[in-house]
Amino acid sequence: MKILTMKISKSLRGLLNGVSFGSNFLALTGILSVLWAVVTVTPCVADEVELQPKIIPKAFVYTELQLSVPFSEIDWHRINDQVKNQTGFLNKTWLSGVANNSVGGLYAFESVESAQEFVTGYFQNEATELGVAQTTRVFDAEVTKSASIDIGSVYYNEQMKRKPGAYVYTEIQFHAVPFDEVPWGALNQVLRKQPGLLSKTWLSGLSTGTPGGLYAFDTIENAQKFATEYFPKEAGSLKAAFYTRVFDAAITESASKEMNSPFYQ
Repeated sequence: MKILTMKISKSLRGLLNGVSFGSNFLALTGILSVLWAVVTVTPCVADEVELQPKIIPKAFVYTELQLSVPFSEIDWHRINDQVKNQTGFLNKTWLSGVANNSVGGLYAFESVESAQEFVTGYFQNEATELGVAQTTRVFDAEVTKSASIDIGSVYYNEQMKRKPGAYVYTEIQFHAVPFDEVPWGALNQVLRKQPGLLSKTWLSGLSTGTPGGLYAFDTIENAQKFATEYFPKEAGSLKAAFYTRVFDAAITESASKEMNSPFYQ
């Protein structure tokens, strides 16, 4: 806004030079017309910031700890401060399990190497200190970029039309390398028809090629219906075992915002 004000002030001084307030009405009208043009064509500084593209992740990390703790009891401020200092870290969306209160997250990293360093270093040590078993997965974000953009993933400059009420994590025990072996175009068409689906970020396991995703839903009810009804049938058609988790997005909103989660931008 400061830049906008300075531009207007300079333009106004130039117009007023040699013109007194005793001039005729037409002169004053001309000044106001030009001033309005300056206001309407000069972009706001805030708008310029919003138009800057996000850093596109090269890798995703999924984590889940085998514990049961209400999210309100998690010292997430401390954890956030530590995670922000990890090499290549971009953002995190906190995950809190519906019914079982498991704790985890989906992280975005600048490179596969930094994602691998995270799961074998910081996160592994954190789980050891807590004395709990852990689940970690590293995914190649580049190979799924087109599929994710096609279904509105927030990691690629898309914006949510509403805040998510729940997340669903899925992974199928199915080897798909290269990722294009997955008929994601046809699957996305079907997924768009699922009640309450807001977006999906496709995931492809590093080295394993296991396909999956993180889905955002409007409500926990729609997320559970998807995880217990639609997805098992889809996995069954492939004759493959699968893994699903449903998370309450509302209770982790503040913690996720502090970590620049793209679901709240």
